[in-house]
Amino acid sequence: MFDFVAFIPRMVAQSIPLMFGSTGETITQKSGNLNLGIPGVMYVGAISGVIGAFLYERACGVADAMNPVLTILIPLLSCLTGSLLMGLLYCFLTVTLRANQNVTGLAMTTFGVGFGNFFGGSLIKLTGADVPSIALSATSNAFRTTLPLAGAGALGKVFFSYGFLAYAAILISLAAAYVLRSTRTGLHLRAVGESPATADAAGINITKYKYCATCLGCMIAGLGGLYYVMDYANGVWSNDAFGDRGWLAIALVIFTIWRPDVGILSSFLFGGLYILYLYIPTGMNLAVKELYKMLPYIVTIIVLIITSMRNKRENQPPASLGQSYFREER
Repeated sequence: MFDFVAFIPRMVAQSIPLMFGSTGETITQKSGNLNLGIPGVMYVGAISGVIGAFLYERACGVADAMNPVLTILIPLLSCLTGSLLMGLLYCFLTVTLRANQNVTGLAMTTFGVGFGNFFGGSLIKLTGADVPSIALSATSNAFRTTLPLAGAGALGKVFFSYGFLAYAAILISLAAAYVLRSTRTGLHLRAVGESPATADAAGINITKYKYCATCLGCMIAGLGGLYYVMDYANGVWSNDAFGDRGWLAIALVIFTIWRPDVGILSSFLFGGLYILYLYIPTGMNLAVKELYKMLPYIVTIIVLIITSMRNKRENQPPASLGQSYFREER
């Protein structure tokens, strides 16, 4: 029989990087910036956190000498700093220099993956490990610390057996949805994404909102990369281990109709589809298992088709998405 108690925690763990990525990209796109560099941002955020954790673990020598607060703060701040720099780079190129957003995003994805693999490979050489990976067990244990109720049977395993970043992802998504829908800042941000010329005429600082939204979105997306390494992968960094999670996070933005709160359930759905093949008995039939692996991508294609057929304005992307704003053309 299908084991839901074992499946749901794995589903949630798989969905958290997608949730961070889609929430960050939704905030970015609401400002009119189409950041296709999210996969690269997640790589940079992850490797930045790994570098911080690696240096701290080496400085302490043994796990008992590590301060629990610093064990979390150092990789967390390193991750946020690396992701912020990626956001600033994207904004400088697309907002200040008005470079093409699609080309810039793709270039940043290539750069981010290469950046992560380069420094990841360098750290692996420093450790002298026999396998091409880095294990940050002490840092991972700090990030994977669960709530006290995690051992309370099936209920505890389903609801309380996750690290703090999993709960932070849900809270950030809910907070982003509230800010976008119910605050003046959210209204200004949506105005910038819909019609920057009109927003500019109303006295809204277009450049400030685009920079802030994009940098904040990159920092949130970077946390998805950190979560994947420190929590989901048990603190093990391996080059090219992320797969296509960054691209699925971008697809989720369309799936959720640019609503971060809807992104919570949508991330759970995609996370479940991503690992469903592990829980459905297929015997020795590898062809059927490969078909199950295709489910997330098939659903993505179907969603893109359905979304493109919708005519409701609230289901459409921001009107100026992907377009550079020239104030002189007002």
